[in-house]
Amino acid sequence: MELRINRRALVGLGVAAALTASSFALLRADTGTASSHREAPMIAGDPRNDNTDVYAFVSPDKPDTVTLLSNWIPFEEPHGGPNFYTFDTKSRYNIKIDNNGDAKPDITYQWTFRDEDRRGNDTFLYNNGPVTSLDDQNLLYRQRYTLKRITSKGSTTLVANGIVAPSNTGPASMPDYGTLRAQSITSLPGGGKTFAGQSDEAFFLDLRVFDLLYGGDLSEVGQDTARGYNVHTLGLQIPAKDLALKGDPKRNPVVGVWSTTDKQGPKGYVQVSRLGNPLVNEVVVPAGLKDAFNALPPAKDADIAPVVKRVTDPEVARLLESIYGIKAPATPRNDLVEIFLTGIAKGNGPIMADLNSQTLNKDAGKLRPAEMLRLNMGIAPAKDPNRLGVLAGDLQGFPNGRRLADDVVDIELQAVAGAALTGKLIPALTDKVDRNDKPFGKSFPYIPLPGNVAVNQR
Repeated sequence: MELRINRRALVGLGVAAALTASSFALLRADTGTASSHREAPMIAGDPRNDNTDVYAFVSPDKPDTVTLLSNWIPFEEPHGGPNFYTFDTKSRYNIKIDNNGDAKPDITYQWTFRDEDRRGNDTFLYNNGPVTSLDDQNLLYRQRYTLKRITSKGSTTLVANGIVAPSNTGPASMPDYGTLRAQSITSLPGGGKTFAGQSDEAFFLDLRVFDLLYGGDLSEVGQDTARGYNVHTLGLQIPAKDLALKGDPKRNPVVGVWSTTDKQGPKGYVQVSRLGNPLVNEVVVPAGLKDAFNALPPAKDADIAPVVKRVTDPEVARLLESIYGIKAPATPRNDLVEIFLTGIAKGNGPIMADLNSQTLNKDAGKLRPAEMLRLNMGIAPAKDPNRLGVLAGDLQGFPNGRRLADDVVDIELQAVAGAALTGKLIPALTDKVDRNDKPFGKSFPYIPLPGNVAVNQR
C-alpha cells in the first residue's frame, strides 16, 4: 500500500505515545519492576506464566518476514539453581494476531511443553557433565514443545517435538551456549523459524524511577537495573503474507499483536496473563482490576471506562508537575486513545498521520478499539535505527511495533514532560541507560544469549 506519512506529525506522536507508557510506569511506586513484570497480584506469585515483554518488528535481515518475540519469567538470576527456570507444563503460551481490526485473534501461535527429567533419586544436578548439544546425555533435564497455528479454519501442528534451549547453568556446564541456541532454532513448514529457550533480559532501564522519579532531582540515573537477569523467550520469524489479512501485506500491511498465558485449572484453561504494549496493566489499571484485566480479551477493552479514563487523564503528568514543576499537559488525551486503542490513522483521531491502524488495511471491516501492539509491516527496516524510534523520525520504531533496541524509557520521560505539545525536549530528562548491556544479534532470534554470571557480585 502507499504510505501517507506525515513525518512531522509522527515525531510529535512518538513523544505522545511515550507519554502514556511513562504514565503507566510511574503510577505505582511500589512495583519495583520493569515493563510488565509482576504487574498484577495473582501473576506476581506465578512467574512461569507472567508475560514480561512483547516485541514485533520487520526482520532487519529478512524484510519480507516479521519477527515476534514474547518473554516470560521475570528476573531470572543466572545462578538460581539447582532447579532452574522452566515453562509451565500445565499452561498454553500464545502469541496472537488481529489483522482485520475486530480485536479478536485471527491467528494464534500456541506452545505447550512437557518435561524430560532423568534425575530421579540419583542426583540434584541439572547436568552431570559438560553439555555440548541439546541431545547430550549429560543434560539430565530438558523440555520439549508442540507449536500449533490456530485460525478459524482449524489447528495445524507446526512443530511436534521441539527442544527448548536449556537454562545457562555456567561455563563449565555449557562451554559453548551459542551452539545450544543455534540447535534450538527450528524451521517451520512453508517458511519461517521458531525458537524457545532462555535469553538475556533485553529491556534496559534504570528502575529507580520508582524512587520519587529518580530521587526527586534526577540524582539516581545511569544504572541498568535489569542488567544480568535472564528471561524465557518464545520467538517466531514469519513471512508477512502469513500474517496479513487475506495473505496480502501490500493491501493489508497492519497487524495487532499480543501474548497471553492460559493456565490449566479444574474447569479447563483460563487466561491468567496478557501483554501487548508495555506497562499497561502494571501501572494504568487500578489494583482492584489488575487480575481481571489479565483475564480480559482485547475485544472488551473499550468497555472498561476506568481504564480508558486513566489513558485520557494520565496521573504521571501531575506527578512530574508536583515533583519537578513541569506543568501537566491539558486533558483529555484523545491522541493517547488513538495510539493505544485504535492505532494511528487520520480518520481515528487528532494525529494527522497514517501509520499503524488496521483501518489502513483495505480489506478490514469496522474497527473495535483495543489495547495491543500494532505494526505496519510495509515500513522497511531503517538502515540506521534510532533508539528513540518515531520520536526521532525512525518510523519502524516504537510505537509502530517494538524493536529490541527501542529506548522506551527515554521516549517516555520526554513525553511526560509535555514534548508532544511543545515540540521541545529537556536534555537532562533521561535515565542515562541508552542501550542494553549486551549487543543484539544480526539474525533470528536477535535477542542476546542468556547470561551465566551472578547479578549480585562483590
